[in-house]
Amino acid sequence: MKFLIVNGIYEQLLQWLYAAHPGLENRPYDEQVRVRIEGFHGGTTFYPYNLAQLGHEAHEIRVNDPHTQKAWAREHGVRVSPDRTPGLRLRRGVVPWPRWHTNKRWITEILEAQIRHYRPDVLLVPAMNQIPTDFLKAMRPYTRLMVGLHDSTPLPDGYDWATYDLALVTFPPFVDWFRERGVPSELVLYGFDPRVLDRTGQPERDVPISFVGSFFDIHSNRTEFVEALCEQVDIQVWAPDVKRLRPDSPIRRSYQGQAWGQDLFRTLGRSQITLNVHHGGVPPYANNMRLYEATGMGALLITDWKQNLGDLFEPGTEVVAYHSLEECAEQIRYYLAHPAEREAIARAGQARTLRDHTYRQRMEELVGIIERYMKA
Repeated sequence: MKFLIVNGIYEQLLQWLYAAHPGLENRPYDEQVRVRIEGFHGGTTFYPYNLAQLGHEAHEIRVNDPHTQKAWAREHGVRVSPDRTPGLRLRRGVVPWPRWHTNKRWITEILEAQIRHYRPDVLLVPAMNQIPTDFLKAMRPYTRLMVGLHDSTPLPDGYDWATYDLALVTFPPFVDWFRERGVPSELVLYGFDPRVLDRTGQPERDVPISFVGSFFDIHSNRTEFVEALCEQVDIQVWAPDVKRLRPDSPIRRSYQGQAWGQDLFRTLGRSQITLNVHHGGVPPYANNMRLYEATGMGALLITDWKQNLGDLFEPGTEVVAYHSLEECAEQIRYYLAHPAEREAIARAGQARTLRDHTYRQRMEELVGIIERYMKA
């Protein structure tokens, strides 16, 4: 099968990536994509390689990245509009592009050309409510199966979800949520790619306790938790930015800067303990990438307790779970003072991830689901 994965990219990551590679925006499309993929930037970046290992063809595009997308357009003779129109005009009229804050016609002009060019068997769309339904309906003749991929962020009811043939979700409650709206839905979790270990090596574990994550509006409970924790233990914090934090936030004193891709994994690899705090929209389920990234890199993961955590890892043996701020701080102090116990749990957590939670396994599950729906 041929997959086309239509994803976006964080603005902070986009700026960081091209600042870290001066002149990259002038390089050919394939070279720009190679730098992003080899840097392990984003979960779906791991999809094409692992799908290829299973005998499938897959391309991942980041539709709001002007550098790679316009390079593709130049190389394929696609003329694009300048960044000045208030809407995205397709054959069926002006269509707004929600949540990516763009009024740039080139996004859909290039994306339409790519879908027509690749003619994928499966059009796989993470963050599925961000692409206008009119556009997706116009693209239906160029793909066999239109599949959405969603995590745990809240979704609006006004969207025409029936545009999709299938919704793959990482958050168990959304399986029923989509089915109630007439969209077939299946669970496919996040994972870890062992190639990261080969790329990063084993750095010295010189960070006693880390937190790597974001502090966007949806993470208000996380922000409050980490702020309170910073008052009790010496935790080092990496995040895209701290602009949304109040001026006197204790996180600012602990802030170490940004960590993306390989740097993110290397930071986790340097951590003796790393903290995970789900955002407020996901109770009571464990459901984020850090569960697998942290354990995959061999750090002791201390995470907030969720009712399905035991389905993923064995608490107390492979990860450590807390129920409150006080318990979290106590666990951090205990495991910093007991390295043998800390390292034993970290090793067991890593072994569990490498055995049960790799992206190779996730792609096997995804392909199995897709093949079932193809035959239906």
